[in-house]
Amino acid sequence: MNHIPFNKPYLGGKELWYISQAHAKGQLAGDGSYTKHCQLWLERRVGCRKALLTHSCTAALEMAAILADIRPGDEVIMPSYTFVSTANAFVVRGGVPVFVDIRPDTLNLDESKVEEAITPRTRAIVPVHYAGVSCEMDVIMEIAKRYNLLVIEDAAQGILSSYKGRPLGSIGHLGTFSFHETKNIISGEGGALLINDPELVERAEIIREKGTDRSKFFRGQVDKYTWVDIGSSYLPGEIIAAFLMAQIEEAENIISRRLRIWDRYHRAFAALESQGRVRLPIIPDSCGHNAHMYYLLLQSLKDREIFIELMKEREIQCVFHYVPLHTSPQGQAVSRVDGRLEVTEDLANRLVRLPLWLGLEEHQDRVIDAVAGSLRLGS
Repeated sequence: MNHIPFNKPYLGGKELWYISQAHAKGQLAGDGSYTKHCQLWLERRVGCRKALLTHSCTAALEMAAILADIRPGDEVIMPSYTFVSTANAFVVRGGVPVFVDIRPDTLNLDESKVEEAITPRTRAIVPVHYAGVSCEMDVIMEIAKRYNLLVIEDAAQGILSSYKGRPLGSIGHLGTFSFHETKNIISGEGGALLINDPELVERAEIIREKGTDRSKFFRGQVDKYTWVDIGSSYLPGEIIAAFLMAQIEEAENIISRRLRIWDRYHRAFAALESQGRVRLPIIPDSCGHNAHMYYLLLQSLKDREIFIELMKEREIQCVFHYVPLHTSPQGQAVSRVDGRLEVTEDLANRLVRLPLWLGLEEHQDRVIDAVAGSLRLGS
């Protein structure tokens, strides 16, 4: 392999067979047997009250915004260092993202800054588990309880990660997963809404089914279904669910292999960190992570630009990550910033992500050598 891409989607082996079986069964629309199998696996593995597959994590977040009853002017606390969907899902309901700073160690929402951002308009807190490493959920849940706020875990990157032994997505009132092709467990596009508050389950099913009580009809609880609430078409088709089912069957193996790649990077770059050239990811003792990504924090934005270009010359694709949402045109138009987001702005400029995908093992030495060489040339 001459060019090493940043990401390469993993194929476990049964994905295409399951897709053919979905076709053979004559059901390609949503909520077939593969969808049900995936949802049951999530409920058992994560420990949530109900799991509903969606066509994206964005869709799951939009459903969460409806379940949170977000209305125009309502505020939702979240980090600025996140993907646009975290904020957009609430903005489309008229909500106002309130951005607070992140922690310098994990790059997660700084729980010590959440309470001071709360106002009478605050309705929810959205902790984003960056790189599959958990936010400080005990503190966040305690604050939410005192102020009667909903907690929606954006665990897009966090499947099979944990906080103090509890799976991510099972701690807040609601949680969301992504199965985008860049994630650990994939279906191309896809996501899931995890419902932990039993009072939200019935409405979640209705919202997902275009605002109808169709799920009750198929369970024989009503003799016909009708339009009872707002909603949209958030279901994935069975082709997506069939692909995902094959990935889920390989989930433990996938995470185990990714962790070995992550650990190899971590050991290899320890000397570079001790020399002050980079800072490596920090995993708190309370967090069990899933090796979603491996990143380095360089000394400056200029250093990062030079590093990415030098790695490109070696035919290795490295990428930076989010442009903080509060600095974007739309973010400035629709959000509120609480405090100075100094950590966010600093780390966003210095972070670079390395390739991490199954099959990289045989090329990883080349990446490690290229990183060391690029850092020497760039310094």
